Amino acid sequence: MPVRHILLALLVVAIWGFNFVIIKLSVEALPPILAAGLRFVAAALPAVFFIRPPKAPWWLVVGFGLSLGFALYGFLNLALAWGMSAGLSSLVLQTQAFFTMALAFMLLGERPSRFQVVGALVAFAGIGVIAIERLAATALLPLGMTLMAALSWGLANVLTKMAGRVNALAFTVWGSLAAPVPLIALSLLVEGPDVVLDALAGFGWRDAGLIAFLAYPATLLGGGIWSWLLGRHPASTVAPFTLLVPITGLLSGYLVLGETITPIEIGGAVLVISGLLVTVWRGRPAEPAIH
Repeated sequence: MPVRHILLALLVVAIWGFNFVIIKLSVEALPPILAAGLRFVAAALPAVFFIRPPKAPWWLVVGFGLSLGFALYGFLNLALAWGMSAGLSSLVLQTQAFFTMALAFMLLGERPSRFQVVGALVAFAGIGVIAIERLAATALLPLGMTLMAALSWGLANVLTKMAGRVNALAFTVWGSLAAPVPLIALSLLVEGPDVVLDALAGFGWRDAGLIAFLAYPATLLGGGIWSWLLGRHPASTVAPFTLLVPITGLLSGYLVLGETITPIEIGGAVLVISGLLVTVWRGRPAEPAIH
């Protein structure tokens, strides 16, 4: 994997780590499912009027949008609203790397190398070390919903890989178009029309700023770069980079929300980084650069 591609992956990691703080703030300000729906309304509109559809089967585009937008953020927003901290959710969600490897093996025939498996195990041990200290304060339901969000993200990664080298921004924008209608319909059903209308009536500049960050840096920029990387490298090589998201997520939660970071969590973070290094630099033979 070329160094410039690694740097792009690290940029996405930084954005997505801070993203959990913004999601947490958004579900405190708005009904959680509605917040997810508004995120993807902003990500899709007006961009779909200026960006041509990607050259990929429609079912892949829709499937990507439903798995990433409807399922991932439906589950994640509810989990955050029901008690998951921003830092812990950023941690648990990274089990998506292992869901991605498993789904890529089952659906695409991608066999992870021995070093990728070892690196994943080391990193997962780091996630476990960090989680052990935090799980006592976390209810089972929001934890389970975060794991379902991780499975949804793994499926989105594999669908992106199946689409191949399509225009990454177009794939993200048009995929985003599939998410708002089911999310807003679910919001009306679960959160209620009165709650939704009251939230929209009181929608202010702070709310708009939160949704704008979720839609543009986190969804379009981060998602576009991620799709581009998945189109050029094996899913089992790209997905482990997200194991660094808990590091930026925990740090952001501490700096912005006052969530604590303990010495045990720092030790777990070191394991995560070590596992990622083994996975990325020893995972596969060097690949030719793709321009």
